Amino acid sequence: GQVLDGQSNTPLEFSTIAILNALDSTIVEGAITDADGYFSIQTSPGTYIAEIEFLSYATHYTEPFDVLEDINTHHLGQIMLSPSGLILDDVEITAERSEMFFSLDKRVFNVGKDLANKGGTAEELLDNVPSVTVDIDGNVSLRGSQNVRMLIDGRPSGLIGLDNTNGLRTLPANIIEKIEVITNPSARYEAEGMAGIINIVLKKDRRSGVNGSFEVSGGLPEQGGAGININHRSGKINTFFNYGLRYRNNPGQGYQNIRQLYNDTLLVSRQDREIQRKGLSNSFRVGVDISLPRDQTLTASGLYRISDEDNLNTVTYDDFYTISPSSEPTTTYSLLTQRFENEREDEANTEYSLNYRKAYNDEGHELVATVQYRDQTEEENSDYSEPYFDLEQRSANNEGHRNFLFQADYVHPFSKEHKFEFGIRGNLRAIDNDYLVEEQINENWTILESLSNTFDYDENIYAAYGIFGNKKGAFSYQLGLRYEYSDVKTELVQTREINDTQYGNLFPSAFINYEINKGNSVQASYSRRISRPRFWWLNPFLSFSDDRNFFAGNPNLRPEFSDAYEIGYIKYFETVTISTSLYYRHSVDVMQRIRTIFNDGTSLTKPENLAKRDDIGGEFTFSYSGIKKLRLDANANFFHMKIQGDNYRDGFNSSDFTWRGNLTTRYTFWKDLEVQLRFNYRAPSDNPQGTNKSVYMLNLGISKEFLNKKLIITFGSRDLLNTRKRRYQINDADYSAEGEFQWRSRTMNLTATYLLNQNKRNRRQDNGGGGDFEGGEEF
Repeated sequence: GQVLDGQSNTPLEFSTIAILNALDSTIVEGAITDADGYFSIQTSPGTYIAEIEFLSYATHYTEPFDVLEDINTHHLGQIMLSPSGLILDDVEITAERSEMFFSLDKRVFNVGKDLANKGGTAEELLDNVPSVTVDIDGNVSLRGSQNVRMLIDGRPSGLIGLDNTNGLRTLPANIIEKIEVITNPSARYEAEGMAGIINIVLKKDRRSGVNGSFEVSGGLPEQGGAGININHRSGKINTFFNYGLRYRNNPGQGYQNIRQLYNDTLLVSRQDREIQRKGLSNSFRVGVDISLPRDQTLTASGLYRISDEDNLNTVTYDDFYTISPSSEPTTTYSLLTQRFENEREDEANTEYSLNYRKAYNDEGHELVATVQYRDQTEEENSDYSEPYFDLEQRSANNEGHRNFLFQADYVHPFSKEHKFEFGIRGNLRAIDNDYLVEEQINENWTILESLSNTFDYDENIYAAYGIFGNKKGAFSYQLGLRYEYSDVKTELVQTREINDTQYGNLFPSAFINYEINKGNSVQASYSRRISRPRFWWLNPFLSFSDDRNFFAGNPNLRPEFSDAYEIGYIKYFETVTISTSLYYRHSVDVMQRIRTIFNDGTSLTKPENLAKRDDIGGEFTFSYSGIKKLRLDANANFFHMKIQGDNYRDGFNSSDFTWRGNLTTRYTFWKDLEVQLRFNYRAPSDNPQGTNKSVYMLNLGISKEFLNKKLIITFGSRDLLNTRKRRYQINDADYSAEGEFQWRSRTMNLTATYLLNQNKRNRRQDNGGGGDFEGGEEF
């Protein structure tokens, strides 16, 4: 087709054309017009709508049209665009992109539609993504497993943090475009992550001219934020800038009731914990895309984030002792003590990335290469006091993290249905952690040698893969093989404890797809995965905020391996989309945190390797939009989990059936007023040491548009009923405990968003269906 000015008939160069799936409005392909206004797009057979945009002109949508198997070309003809000012008041686009869309191997969650999380963080967004849960401590799980690989723009990033948790709390939601979930990745992706991959795609618009958005927010408990997203495209250069500011002052609390019998003493203890987490973070991201001759693109980007936190932690111990010696009378006494911690934490993250893409003449033939460097520093200083014992302590933790990544991927299609791809990858990571603990004795600070040390961690992983794919009629298949060589070394410098391991592993994958008919497909897949111990799971330093309940890593922890099998089915109806899947995952050397109880009433929790774990389950996702102004989305995951830990201790096993799910409803009342409710539920689950009780949460969002849809005011409340608490029971021979903990209470937030040269309902952002990690990088 050709795009022209409707008044002068002159060509409109750099107009953007998006080909949308007529069933769900997801973007399938896209292009930009040449100097004469012409464009040409290749796509598979199907029913589509074309969306044509140019700055200062009204967006044009074609009627639905069919691309047929036996007809090679479909002409859209001359498309006349009119200046937006002439017809803006007369046109109302009522179709809108889904909050979530999915294919057989990937689900994509569009952040912009999630009203309850306006002004929130990445952690809060993830907790509302189907198949994903975030527990009270910030640990991310996919289908019930915490062994999930998290990426930003298709690559590892210091914005997430070392252990997939701490960075998510300070990454503002306003710079996130979408979240992609891949439950059974192929050999193309790094093998890390037992349960799959979660990719966070940051905002970046590719339309001509200047466009963007501005956001400010504030709420209770004391919190506030601001965000700027600006994009400018002129000719062959596209620049983008994101900024996010986030302030929070969150109260939290918890308790634990303990009953322990050791020797001739019975201890009954109530331990109450109060926390106050105050923090300010700033995130900057800037980049440029340069279009080079011969279909080459060079992208350079940089990220910088700083955060300052000031955390208060108070633990109150209310103890009751009963001592019953065999030959003496029983005696009882009680003791009430407190331990105070004041922690100051400063963190800085820097990241540089250079990406090269070369497209060849035949469709799908390309070379992509990426170089990335990351640097992260973190300083934590804490003061501890226990007035009853006249005890003063302090700790200093200085951590440095450097990472270099190189990868290249090449795809060569031999025909329309037949292709081969291969790639290489190298990831070099070095972490040093200096930990010093001191205690004041006779007004002098004395180093506690048993708790102080320097821990060095070096991890080098080299990989190569190859994938062959083909299609015959309704059947298509893909076979892949990946090899990864791991060189991991840990060292406790002061004590000269060195753990040096090298191992190489093959990771095959296989996918078979059968298209029953249009919009009706089934797929079976297999992949082998690995989960290497996280840095903090290897770091042996003890946590020090609670002098009775310690947490530490295990430098002897081995990697966990799994084999994952899945069969999935997708059916698109006119108003309903249904996706179902059955999966089975067998894992060995399972990493799990285990609590050990000592006779003095203290406990130590650290990760250990258990023999194996088997998960079998089914997942169901449902989307309905058949009633005007109403949208329903539901997701449920049912699974049976069996853990065998006889290698750790006889009888250390568990078997459990549990489920988790969410339901979202969004309704548009009178003009431009939307109300959204989301209910999340996680059923009770057993583990070898006890039970994690159920958790449920209700979120509310209300949104209203002003100023001709350019200003959006949103009210959001997370955990409206204040029920999101981790509740648990632990049962052992001479020990039992039950308790609950809540990192943050119910939040309420008001957010104002102003759109620059955009429209909430018809803005074109590269966030749909165009391939894995669209807006990021394949690897």
